[in-house]
Formats: sequence, structure tokens, C-alpha cells
Amino acid sequence: MLTLARTAVARNFTRSLRLNAASGSAALHTLPELPYGYDALEPHICKEIMELHHKKHHQAYVTGLNDAEKKYTDTSDVKTRINLQAALKFNGGGHINHSLFWKNLAPSSSGGGALKDGNLKDAIIRDFGSVEKFKEQMNATTAAIQGSGWGWLGFNKGTRKLEIVTTANQDPLLSHVPIIGIDIWEHAFYLQYKNVKADYLKAIWNVVNFEEAESRLAQALKD
Repeated sequence: MLTLARTAVARNFTRSLRLNAASGSAALHTLPELPYGYDALEPHICKEIMELHHKKHHQAYVTGLNDAEKKYTDTSDVKTRINLQAALKFNGGGHINHSLFWKNLAPSSSGGGALKDGNLKDAIIRDFGSVEKFKEQMNATTAAIQGSGWGWLGFNKGTRKLEIVTTANQDPLLSHVPIIGIDIWEHAFYLQYKNVKADYLKAIWNVVNFEEAESRLAQALKD
């Protein structure tokens, strides 16, 4: 799905929207299965959060995207299609971001939280000074988001460097190749961490799938 949002998910989503509009039909998007159990990320992210986040919130984005695409393909009225852009962006972005996010995580028992020696670790040290400094900067930047949004470690194709960036609401990351994304919407942490974002951001590094992040960086370096 989803090794790179820009080159895989976002591109396929845009292409399918064009094809569906041309054909007058819409292919349904579906909720991807998690690559681990709902309780697999405990104690860092509890089962109840994972079930609600995946079954309810992500499913709502999938449903909203399918509905918006159907309305888009069912009309040729320009004003109506323009009016649907917000729903397509919000729900499409929510589907893209969450599909990336699930693969962005892994149980500690399966290597989650372990950053091995390799290109990713070398690039983080090069661009941020150390792994700990990177985490501190990533957490501070993500925590500073006003309202809802996402914190990202992205690969800048122009500078060939890793950079920390944010996106508001469910906007997908299009300026960079997403390497690691952190959901800072309250539904991602509130049941367990209440309003203490810092504790959630500290805990999530124990289940970050650095192997997936390494793979995304390797692909980005090839493109």
C-alpha cells in the first residue's frame, strides 16, 4: 500500500479518481487489515485505542472517501465537483495517512522501537546530530501542532536530506517522501494519555517500525 504515500498511495488515488470520473464508476476503497493484533502495541498504545482508531476513525475516512468519489463521478456539474474537493482531501488524506501509520508501527516483540545500524540511522545522525536529538525535535514539533494534525519525518528530494515537517488535519504529506508519521489527533492517544501529549509522543517510539522506515528511505533514494 503504501510503502510511499507519494509514489504509491497518493498517485494511485489520484489516478483512480481520474479513471473513475472518465468511466462514470467508482472503485471502492477498503479498510486495510492491521499487520498485528489490536493489543500487540500494549502497553504503549492500548487495545481500546487501536480498535477505535482503526475500526471507527479510519473506517469513517474510507466511507467518506467512497461517498465523495461516488458523488464526484455521478455529476458533471463543475460547481458540485469543486464543492466536493474538501471532502475528497479530508477523507482521502485520512485514508492515506492512516494506511501509512499502521505500517509505521510494530510490536516491541517484533522489533518495534529498534533502530538498527544502516542508512536511516546514518541519515538521522547526519541531519539531526544524534538519534535522541532527532526524537526530541520530532516530539517538540509534533506537540506544538495547534489542534489536530500529523508530525512527519520526511525525505526532501531536493536537498536529499531528512526533515521534520507537519501537516494540518488529515492533509497528506506531499512536499516530502514520508518516512515516519505520527498521528497527533486526540483519538490516537486521549483514552490512554488524556491531554498529556508528551507522554504519548515519548511512548510511541517504543513501537515505531524503523524497518519499514528504512525501506521507505531506501525507495526514496532510488527515485
